[in-house]
Amino acid sequence: MGNSLLPRSASGDDSADTAVEEELARLRLLLRAYGLRPNKRLGQNFLLQAGALRKVVDAAALSGNEAVLEIGAGAGSLTLMLARNAARVVAVEVDERLRPLLADVLRPYPNVRLVFGDILRQSVAELMQNEPYAVVANIPYYITSAVIRHLMTAERRPERLVLTVQREVAQRMTAEPPRMNLLALSVQVFGEPKVVARLPAGAFFPPPKVDSAVVRVDVFPEPLVPAEQLDLFFRLARAGFSQRRKQLRNSLAAGLGMKPARAAELLSAAGIAPSRRAESLSIEEWRSLVEKFSHPDG
Repeated sequence: MGNSLLPRSASGDDSADTAVEEELARLRLLLRAYGLRPNKRLGQNFLLQAGALRKVVDAAALSGNEAVLEIGAGAGSLTLMLARNAARVVAVEVDERLRPLLADVLRPYPNVRLVFGDILRQSVAELMQNEPYAVVANIPYYITSAVIRHLMTAERRPERLVLTVQREVAQRMTAEPPRMNLLALSVQVFGEPKVVARLPAGAFFPPPKVDSAVVRVDVFPEPLVPAEQLDLFFRLARAGFSQRRKQLRNSLAAGLGMKPARAAELLSAAGIAPSRRAESLSIEEWRSLVEKFSHPDG
């Protein structure tokens, strides 16, 4: 394959753009040669447009000295570009069908380590050897919250996340009161998310029904909720959003198995009107609620 897949920022000339297109054209041929198509069950759509790939790499803001954990290597198009911009890439892929293709595509890149398996079953500390790293991920919506929590509660947390998600999911991740949601809380308790690029559906193979977005999450030095209270934080949040149209006194009571009157007492003690709904609370208010539930008699 050669080492010609360079992002625009690293090349600065049109010859590298041509090389990128040639590499991607060869990758498409290899997909056909191996008889591979994205797996709908796994929510796969392969990103194969050079301009879109550059947007993802640019969002990662790599210096060239750090490590990258890529979740969802797919066909390897992004892995190639990451390999040229990072000291080390650990690419995790759950789909065993892609093993021969990825071995072929990534053979020229000794700084890439392929790991096949579910990221939720992997030890992030062992994968990244406790060195500073960024995460670049293209993951389906239904595991986004679980993956983020898995990464953020690891022994060594990433410095930033770059997530390629459906545009609607990006909007949910970056929501603010009064439109908060469980995904937004799951992200914003650990870092500050920002939509940094939009990717048209045509950049993917096969094209999904909706456009996508690149979300960068700059990770806080420490979570906004103390680590020892995170389990309670998520338990309260899940209960609060389990019945979004209900007042918090009722949704918390139902989700936590307590009487509405007791839930109302704790909400009032935390300075939150029991009649409010979960989507209207800020993270600071959730933090106050966690504190009050942790020390109900304090």
